[in-house]
Amino acid sequence: MNFDELYQQVILDHSKRPRNFGELGDEAVHVHGDNPSCGDEIHLHVKFGPDAVEDLKFTGHGCAISQASASLMTLKLKGKSRAEAEALLEQFRARVTGPADETEQPGPKELGDLNLFVGVRKFPQRVKCAMLAWRAFEQALGEEPGATVTTEEGE
Repeated sequence: MNFDELYQQVILDHSKRPRNFGELGDEAVHVHGDNPSCGDEIHLHVKFGPDAVEDLKFTGHGCAISQASASLMTLKLKGKSRAEAEALLEQFRARVTGPADETEQPGPKELGDLNLFVGVRKFPQRVKCAMLAWRAFEQALGEEPGATVTTEEGE
């Protein structure tokens, strides 16, 4: 299977059947992420334990890229320490926002299927879609349990 086929298969699978789709209770941080340029919306719910990301869920709507990115992100970050989660956030950001001529380079193995999003870097509007849930998670990192905040993907 070539890269494009794998990309389509993974993105479509996660957008049609998102993992960790739903809400968490009041003890979670709730971040509403919005991309006004395309209408994507993510409501991210993050429950932090004393040492780790205990649980993540999301709801919302948008394009296949934003929904698949959120689904894969929840799978990848659940159970990670804050430091590990922040490192994955930075690796993903570098992977999708780096120079377009580096798309053929293999990505960090820690990202797994998230490396497939490297193709969006050629399309700046799609970068915003892929980063929406991650920016919401970045916002959640600085919030107290039970907080509700809004972030806008305008970069």
